[in-house]
Amino acid sequence: MRIFHNTNIRFMRFKWLWLGGALAAIAASLLLLTVGPGLKLGVDFAGGTQITLKFKQEPDPSRIRKALEDLRIGTVTIQRFGDPGDRELLVRMQNPKQEEGDFAAPMVAALDKEFNKEQAAIRMNLQGAEVIANALVDADPDSIGGTVGGRQAYYRPMVDAILESRKQKGLLEGPGDLAGIAQLSAGVRTYLSQNAHFGEFSLLAADNVGPLVGKDLQKKATYAVLFSLVGMLVYIWFRFQLPYGLGAIVALAHDTIIALGALSLTGREIEIPTIAALLTLVGYSTNDTVVIFDRIRERIKLDRGKPLEAVMDLALNQTLARTVITSGLTWFVVISLFLFGGDVINTFAFVLLIGIVVGTYSSIYIATPVALLASNWIENRRALKRRR
Repeated sequence: MRIFHNTNIRFMRFKWLWLGGALAAIAASLLLLTVGPGLKLGVDFAGGTQITLKFKQEPDPSRIRKALEDLRIGTVTIQRFGDPGDRELLVRMQNPKQEEGDFAAPMVAALDKEFNKEQAAIRMNLQGAEVIANALVDADPDSIGGTVGGRQAYYRPMVDAILESRKQKGLLEGPGDLAGIAQLSAGVRTYLSQNAHFGEFSLLAADNVGPLVGKDLQKKATYAVLFSLVGMLVYIWFRFQLPYGLGAIVALAHDTIIALGALSLTGREIEIPTIAALLTLVGYSTNDTVVIFDRIRERIKLDRGKPLEAVMDLALNQTLARTVITSGLTWFVVISLFLFGGDVINTFAFVLLIGIVVGTYSSIYIATPVALLASNWIENRRALKRRR
């Protein structure tokens, strides 16, 4: 596939215009990060509680949000999880004022009160093995009698079978689901059908991140991004020359700051997958830059005596088709992830959606002009020394 065949675009002619536009975009992003909304930290970094829920009917996020906000604990975030037909949600609540604590129990209690009007001692989708087993031991529907330990040994395998079925289905919708559990006795099945409450949702998982752990993750995430930038600088410095390393690091800093500014502008939360997206962006942008720099190095050897600016223009024109095709195809894939990948990876795809555009721009209009300016500055310094 050949596009942009034999182009002769003078990219370096307007280098100051491109660099000025990049500086303006960086300044706007920094204003958003400092004076503006700033970064919205998710539970991973701010600390908080996350619960995964599965609903019997299509859930109403507004009811969930209102029920949890009435607790006055912290900011609530709701995301769909899995396919829409699964009716599964990730519900996150940040810890108030950086306090330690696991708020899964009050969150589930508030949702139970909102969605489940009927109350019962046995709650099939919300209680664990110990609670359900103890209820059966006390009721003794099969009239086993004897000691408590003996009744526990009798009923516990049945409870384990119930929980295994709940784990596989995600939700026990009603007494009909008990009919498929072969380990249940007729007495237990009848007792649970009459006395247990199945409810409108089940608790699939609950996780908690303390504020201290969140701060530690913040520090490690910052180090990961900074070390990746420094690593790319060192790599390109040794593979090419210092001016090219400077061009690459300026372009990568531009890409990262713009992506963070876009996250701030849209109010998206910063979580572990977001950091993964930023690191992916750094690697992708560096790969594009290395291809261009490699062609510049080849042209320098072939076109000795030619001005560096002209050599760079020629190299950029020769790699333009490859850059556009590669970035374009990758961008279309990321669009698919953004539109159809679900809420969980939506922010990850959003970062790459922005990053591929700015990364392609920066490889041509930032990394190369900065390398040119740095090379000219070093050459001028050497010329002054020789004249002295």
